[in-house]
Amino acid sequence: MAAQVQMQPQVQVVNAASSGGAPFVTSLYVGDLDANVTDSQLYDLFSQMGDVLSVRVCRDLTSRRSLGYGYVNYGNPQDAERALIDLNFTPLNGKPIRIMYSHRDPSVRRSGTGNIFIKNLDKEIDHKALHDTFSSFGGILSCKVATDSSGQSLGYGFVQYASEESAQKAIEKLNGMLLNGKQVYVGPFLRKQERQMSIDKTKFTNVFVKNLSESTTEEDLQKVFGEFGPITSTVVMRNDDGTSKCFGFVNFDNSDDAARAVESLNGKKFDNKECVKEAVDKSQGSNLYVKNLDDGIDDDKLKELFSPFGSITSCKGLAEDQAFVAFSSPEEASRALSEMNGKMIVNKPLYVALAQRKEDRRARLQAQFAQMRPITVAPTVAPRIPMYAPGWSWSGGQYILMDKPPPCHYGSKTLQSN
Repeated sequence: MAAQVQMQPQVQVVNAASSGGAPFVTSLYVGDLDANVTDSQLYDLFSQMGDVLSVRVCRDLTSRRSLGYGYVNYGNPQDAERALIDLNFTPLNGKPIRIMYSHRDPSVRRSGTGNIFIKNLDKEIDHKALHDTFSSFGGILSCKVATDSSGQSLGYGFVQYASEESAQKAIEKLNGMLLNGKQVYVGPFLRKQERQMSIDKTKFTNVFVKNLSESTTEEDLQKVFGEFGPITSTVVMRNDDGTSKCFGFVNFDNSDDAARAVESLNGKKFDNKECVKEAVDKSQGSNLYVKNLDDGIDDDKLKELFSPFGSITSCKGLAEDQAFVAFSSPEEASRALSEMNGKMIVNKPLYVALAQRKEDRRARLQAQFAQMRPITVAPTVAPRIPMYAPGWSWSGGQYILMDKPPPCHYGSKTLQSN
């Protein structure tokens, strides 16, 4: 209870109308919703805590499929606090929901202040158990255990405190401690690009070389890379029939020599231009672009998610929430695309598409725009809750116009490929 009280200064209250004296809105984020939860179910549950101004289950704009989260708006901050305390982790359609205050300023979520990362969690520890364990160190803004599409724990989680002091206290007290018999790591949360920067600074001696021609041999690699320092080994990866896979590895004796080779040779032509272009063309249809990844998904976890669909030749995370996954054949990539696009991973729907070169993507988009024509879409009526235009919320059998509806559009992030 004390932990919840400490959260109150962090509440985001938003004026519901421009006129003076209008009621204020305290918005709650409700996550981990079952796919069949409706607006009316949310309203019925949360109205038990006080007067609800509006509710909304966020849905895909095209398919109308639930995105697994929604928002509940109260006019009284005390009602919102009571709902947060009494309803957090309450089962709805048999699935515990996760509630936290909604912060419409994304900088609050992205700053990393007070955010910690926990790994090596016992699979029996769920959101509530994690919250109960860490709430003794201060007010918690959000708490979640990463899960797969079936709801099974992935063994790691995140806790964001209202203050950096609380986060540091939790790290000092719990890092290396046993939870359910397993020693856990507790440390500051690093965003993906920060982790990547840390990795980039690590000393390395082994260099990965791709886009080789089919005729490139180990001796060729030795000759080109040997100019930068002593080499302990070179290898060109080959298929069972002996043909080249068009990539290989060069291992230097000294990490500084390896770094100079990468800086000097990355992007340079090797053999003749046509052979390199041929190798690139062969990868078309086998390389997937993945977006909307959870921050906790690293390259190893990404490979684990996609490996059931075929042999992965490379798997590389980019800045923010993007990555590339390359398969050995277009057929394998096609299977992964059909199964993984839109799949909920750690409560976020993945966007998966075939990776395209910029010139190919530009030509495709130009062709699409040239064929676009205005179309008229007949209005449809949902089976239970009427459709409404953006800015309107369903509340107690009537519509309420909100000047700033919660940001729950699936298209709030621009989906693109690099």
